[in-house]
Amino acid sequence: MPDPALLSRIQFAFTISYHIIFPTITIGLSLYLALMEGLWLKTGRQVYLQQARFWQKPFAITFGMGVVSGVVLSYEFGTNFSRFSEIVGPVLSPLLTYEVLTAFFLEAGFLGIMLFGWKKVSPKVHFIATCVVCVGTMISAFWILAANSWLHTPAGYEIVDGVFHPTDWWAVIFNPSFPYRLTHMLLASFLSASLLFAGVNAIYLLRKQHTEFAKSGFSIAMWAILVLAPLQILAGDMHGLNVHEHQPVKVAAMEAVWETEQGAGFRLFALPNQKEAKNDFEIVIPKAASLILTHDINGEIAGLDQVAPENRPPVAVVFFSFRIMLALGGLMLLLGVLGLWARSKGRLFDNRLLLNLSRLMIPAGVIATLAGWYVVEVGRQPWLVQGLVRTVDVTSPLPASQVLSTLILFVAVYSLLFGVYLYFMRKLIRQGPADVAGAAQDDELPTTLNPAH
Repeated sequence: MPDPALLSRIQFAFTISYHIIFPTITIGLSLYLALMEGLWLKTGRQVYLQQARFWQKPFAITFGMGVVSGVVLSYEFGTNFSRFSEIVGPVLSPLLTYEVLTAFFLEAGFLGIMLFGWKKVSPKVHFIATCVVCVGTMISAFWILAANSWLHTPAGYEIVDGVFHPTDWWAVIFNPSFPYRLTHMLLASFLSASLLFAGVNAIYLLRKQHTEFAKSGFSIAMWAILVLAPLQILAGDMHGLNVHEHQPVKVAAMEAVWETEQGAGFRLFALPNQKEAKNDFEIVIPKAASLILTHDINGEIAGLDQVAPENRPPVAVVFFSFRIMLALGGLMLLLGVLGLWARSKGRLFDNRLLLNLSRLMIPAGVIATLAGWYVVEVGRQPWLVQGLVRTVDVTSPLPASQVLSTLILFVAVYSLLFGVYLYFMRKLIRQGPADVAGAAQDDELPTTLNPAH
């Protein structure tokens, strides 16, 4: 039977990986809904109303899935990592409570108006409700990332009798990595949603369905990708500099640098050998890693030799996850540039290469987000609070058989739920947007799409 601590880590990794898919999409979707409704009120163009009415249904089921899958995580802190909850509770519990009080209640309170209030409140009041829901999703990201970032770069605390106590809430919340990680995550959410919009509208254009709707949505999505992709690369670069300063071991794992190097090369590909502390095979661009991470072609990158073997993260997971994220980010930038070129040639809506690439890139944002989270979280191991609390020391003393059974149950139930989610998303996309007259009369969500069900 595997080690129960490892099983607890795998269970939490699985449940949070599943959960993060849905907030990533809803944050971007909520902004798009607010933008479309605002454009409709400003211009009176019915196609914007059609966009808002169509995309609110995918938002509803995605939001519902996010709520259901997120509840479990709070319980896992107590069931699988009980000692962790005891020693960091005075710092993390208020942050998670603020998320519920300021964000979830805000979202839940105005979500009903947004979904069911089209004929019950005025258009301006409805727009305000949509904007409040949008702001609520971002406030939720603010508090969750503040709490998570503190684990990576703890600040504003003191340790009394082995328990962390806050001494400066400003320092706790705005810890050194938080601004970079919040920016990076919000941009990832906006990009993920933009890729979803672009891909769905590309499908309609390829099939010559809902043409006016698809042209409007595809054009907006391609502008968004063109702007957001380079902004995300810039934010990622700034985040990388911050990680290099505060978590050099994570950077060494990202680049599979086993010995401290000056003018370190960027490994396009390698096979990290954790046991022998070397790479079995490498394809290297000379000095590129130092240039990227230090902005100095001869800059120094600390190697994994700076820490004992037991304090090194699983290098292969971090190394390959980082490259998946980079590769997908490059494809997003390419998609945005290709869209600009097609637009300049007057072929934005009939360039089959662009449309097919957009269709294939629908899941790219979510996959890149997951890969980035694996870099962040696995790269911090073996620490749960960086340099202060080891993960293995705070796991609950549960029988391995119990943890394994719940892990299997989670995999089975979540796989079923994800299948149901994909079924309804596919059904909505195949059904397509209602015409404006139909949209105006469709005041209720079908029961099966109501998050309460």
